[in-house]
Parts: sequence; structure tokens; C-alpha cells
Amino acid sequence: MGSDTANALVEAARSAGSAPSVANSQPWHWRVRGDTLELWAETSRQLTTADPDGRLLTLSCGAALHHARVALAADGWGADIARMPDPQRPDLLASLTVTDRIPVNQDAVALQQATRIRRTDRRMVSDEVVSPKIIDEIRAADEAEHAWLHVLRPDDVLDLAAAASRAAGVQQFDPQWRAEIRYWAGGSRDEGLGIPDSAIPRERPETTVPDLTPGVAGELPMSAGHDRAAIYAILYGRDETKYGWLRGGEALSAAWLTATELGLSVMPLSATIEVSGTRQALRRLVSQLGEPYLVLRLGVANTVTPGPPDTPRLAAEQVVEVMES
Repeated sequence: MGSDTANALVEAARSAGSAPSVANSQPWHWRVRGDTLELWAETSRQLTTADPDGRLLTLSCGAALHHARVALAADGWGADIARMPDPQRPDLLASLTVTDRIPVNQDAVALQQATRIRRTDRRMVSDEVVSPKIIDEIRAADEAEHAWLHVLRPDDVLDLAAAASRAAGVQQFDPQWRAEIRYWAGGSRDEGLGIPDSAIPRERPETTVPDLTPGVAGELPMSAGHDRAAIYAILYGRDETKYGWLRGGEALSAAWLTATELGLSVMPLSATIEVSGTRQALRRLVSQLGEPYLVLRLGVANTVTPGPPDTPRLAAEQVVEVMES
């Protein structure tokens, strides 16, 4: 198909650079080979203490894969997707091969626009109640990507809060974990990675479920209040495999972009996933129906104080490689 296809794939990979990732580590690398875009795990940016199995790394890459898929569909390109295409190369997570031109998908256009304004907002959400219809739309977005969203009842939220506190206690007493967090969070982050001070609240939010990551004080202004209207949910899938985690990341992106389009703030909470003992507690909360991948807090953003700015991103030439035919 030629240069038009290559340009479309490069632009899709560039768009995928705005996807959410654990500690803004952006643990992906893209290679354009003819009509195919390959997604590789960049294990040099893995959080080896918090994420030794690569679960959160693969979820992050799945989110980037969904972003790339959205970009291609919004630009009117059809593509065949192969996930985990080569057992001999486990770091090759997916390949997208362009097939032909298709009518522009208007739903994809709306999601593509959402990629430009999506943020991780660590502030408390407002007291505005979220409509059940909106939650149903977010659930549907997850299910379309073969993952599920379990919304917690108030009693279950208290169990989640207890599990999060236990996980935080384990992590805070781990010097390797503390060192890893200090590396990825705080400061100006001029290198294009990590969570800058501008995206971290000045003081710890008064939330039902504690978010002790990144665990450092930043510069983001906070308003008074408590997130009583927040909705807590568990994103889960069928199995604990790389394939499952990758699909979970695609579902995370689909849910987050849908929520953004509908005016909701999304905050991922990973502490209970990172600690094996509390991950078991999450399995009980989803009634053993599947494997928990991530906890999400959803709510209407609090607009009393300025929201978080863009977090830094690596330059496209650092993560997108065009291979010679």
C-alpha cells in the first residue's frame, strides 16, 4: 500500500503515546514494518518491584494498543489485529496489519478526541451523583473488549479500603518499593517519563479508599471535601496471562475514553493489585468470577480548583521505529 499506510501507522503509534501507563512509564515500543505496526513491551521501563510479573506493564501496553486501534479507525483504516502472535517472542505483544480504506468510524472519532483531553486526576471528585446509565455505557465499552467492570456496593467499598490500607502498609515498609516510587514520582520529569509534581496533590486526598501512590507531596491544588459520590469498581478478566492482561488494558482504555467523553474523571488504583495478599481480597469482591486487573475510581471531576496538566511524554522518535522493508 506504500507510504500512505506507513504514515497512518506512524501517526497511530504517535497517538498511542498519550495512553495511560503505570507511573507514566510508557513501557512500549512500536515498529512499523511495511503495512504492519508491531507493539513491543519495553521491559527496561518495567517497575520491577511493584510489578515483577509485568501485569501492569502489559495492561499499559494494552491501553496503548487500543489507542492505536482508535486512531486507525478514526482515520478510515481497517486493520487485522494479532495478539501475542509469536510464542518465541513474548515481548511482541501485538501486530496491526492495515487491510484497506474503510468509512470513517464516528464513534472512533469521538474516542480519538477523548485521547487528547484524558487525564489522571488524583484530586477528590465532586459530590455530583453519577448516572447509572453512564456506568452502563462504560461497562459496555469494557465488555466489547472482553473484560468486565464490577461496581462495588458501599459495604464492598469498605472492604476495598481495608485491603488498600493493608497493601499500603506492606509497600511503605519495603525500601525497594519506596526507592522505585521516588524514581518515578516527583520532580520536574524533564526526561518525559514519570509523574511530575504538577500532577500530584499538595496533600493526601480525604478519600474512602486511600491512594498512597505516589506517596509524595506535589503541587496540585486541592479543594475541601470527601469523595462520597465516587464510584469504585474492579476491572477484571478471565485469566492471569499476558493475553488476558493485554485485553484488560484495551478494556481500560475503552472505559477511560468513554468516561472522558461522558464527562467523568477516572483514577486507577493499583496498590491492591501489586500486593499478592490483597489481590486475593479483590478476587473475593468479584465473587471469584475472574482475575482482578485494576481498581478504578469514577466520578464527576471537581472543577473548584484547576485540574492536572498534561504529564510528560517521550518523543515519538524514542518509541516509534520505522523498519526498512
